[in-house]
Amino acid sequence: MTATTTPLGLTTSAAPFIEQARESGNLFITQPYEMYSEDNHDTWRRLYARMQEPWARFANARFLEGLATLRFDLDRVPRLEDVNAFMAPLTGFRAKAVAGYVPAYQFFECLRKREFPTTITIRDGGRLDYLPEPDIFHDIAGHVPMHTDAAFANALVRFGEVARAAAERLADGANGEIDADRLARLGSVQRALARFFWFTVEFGLMRDPTGASLNGVRAYGSGLLSSLGELGPACESPNVQRVPFQIEWVVNQGFDFHSMQPLLFIIDSFEQLFDEVGRLEQWVREGRLDHVAGGEPAVSQEDLESFVAAVVAAP
Repeated sequence: MTATTTPLGLTTSAAPFIEQARESGNLFITQPYEMYSEDNHDTWRRLYARMQEPWARFANARFLEGLATLRFDLDRVPRLEDVNAFMAPLTGFRAKAVAGYVPAYQFFECLRKREFPTTITIRDGGRLDYLPEPDIFHDIAGHVPMHTDAAFANALVRFGEVARAAAERLADGANGEIDADRLARLGSVQRALARFFWFTVEFGLMRDPTGASLNGVRAYGSGLLSSLGELGPACESPNVQRVPFQIEWVVNQGFDFHSMQPLLFIIDSFEQLFDEVGRLEQWVREGRLDHVAGGEPAVSQEDLESFVAAVVAAP
């Protein structure tokens, strides 16, 4: 029987390095840059090249400024250390390599510390279109240019404070006993936080002060900015409803990970986003998110346990 050679490269769902890290319990890792194959670099090149025209037409000005600042190599997967060398002096944010999904509390705690959990694998070159799981193109080309903007970066940090508020409220008066009622309320808060993050950081629109765009909006959400198929329709399609941001609506609005988004919310500025995240924290502390509408997204046991672990570990 002929021995099978393990494929080289860091391709999503086909990277032995990542599997080994997960099996060893290593969530936070280093980027083994020498393991990227030429196919991986070619996938980055094609992804980056095909987004140039859509970004010019539909991306928020701060995103375009971030791209210019970061100076990504058009032909090679970025080195995180190079990205951080440009980004950290501007806002203190750093891309932090991870081996997979980061449970909710840990993810938001990273943001509070100005660390962005970053996937280092890249999608298969035969599947360039949007994937439900993130890859380095989504995280670096979609998210990170926005992290060079101080106002947006401050809003991200504030999400971490929201998660911390949820953990503090979970612990308040519990005397170390987290009962079913507390877990149910925590699940509701997590669902509200996930929806808020989805409709802003991932799929947010902002008014275009130049008035040059068709519907007066441009994208700042990374899920849009990393998707060739969704970016243009989000800004121009008559099949997409675009409404001013309303926190009461956002925290009760479900969404489907696997479908084009039919409803998107518009903010006026990142200063507004910062203020709205502050309102979200206030609503957590006041118990106003304890019973939001059910439905998507589902809250995983792993995410719930990440908050419980934070409470148990608190001094």
